[in-house]
Amino acid sequence: MGRRICITTNDVELVTGQSYRQSLRLLHEIANSLNKAVKFVTIQEFCNHTGLNIEQVEKTIFG
Repeated sequence: MGRRICITTNDVELVTGQSYRQSLRLLHEIANSLNKAVKFVTIQEFCNHTGLNIEQVEKTIFG
């Protein structure tokens, strides 16, 4: 089974150190900027928006 490609609010909390509500707000902001439904934001889209390195983000999320 492969790794998932979508980032969750809990993942954003872990990566950024923000609260759950702030993390949710960030995911909504990313989805709105991409003109897409809030339901799914990919890790790549998150990294593009925040400027974070995808390898570091994946290492933090997946260990």
